[in-house]
Amino acid sequence: MRRLGPELRFAATLALLFLIAQLVDQWIFHHFSFHAIYDRPWGRMLRLAGYFPLWGIVALALVLHDWVPRGLPTLPRASRRGLLLFWSAALAGIIAELLKIVLRRERPGLTDGAHVFRSWSEQPFSTARLGLPSSEVAVAFAAATALARLFPDAWLLWYALAVGCAFTRVASGAHFLSDVLLGALVGYASTLILCPRRGLPGTQTPTDCV
Repeated sequence: MRRLGPELRFAATLALLFLIAQLVDQWIFHHFSFHAIYDRPWGRMLRLAGYFPLWGIVALALVLHDWVPRGLPTLPRASRRGLLLFWSAALAGIIAELLKIVLRRERPGLTDGAHVFRSWSEQPFSTARLGLPSSEVAVAFAAATALARLFPDAWLLWYALAVGCAFTRVASGAHFLSDVLLGALVGYASTLILCPRRGLPGTQTPTDCV
């Protein structure tokens, strides 16, 4: 029987944790909270890991770094690393917003920590006040996964930022634990769609992904 690769094992772990979190969401909402977390500079900094425009700027910096000083012949060739980061974060954010419309679970602060689903007759195409999955965490994990592909020596730093973003979303009461776990899965899978790893490091370079 063929063994799952590390990427699929990690995705499967996130999916399993998401299912388990359904059982503890309400308890965590009531017992694990730090509502003033965004009053702290470090809390605001960690939340920025889920802010898509930030990664758009970083992606542009990568394009300029790879194109201007090195005099590569074409911009498309030089922009591969930047495009991977940009489209990973963008795709994750889009998928997360679409899943919110489909799953329709409201944020915990509106329901005292209970799982409540919005009726299709109420704002059928609006994601306002919907929390499953967390779009910010999806963006953060997509960016972290892309950066781990591009700069693997610093993978721990990239994922630490994404986990920190998820931590702030749960601690602030804005999301259930399961919201951020599904967001993490969406973000991770979005980058795998754009840049699947087909073997050991060295058999496929990150710049071949886009």
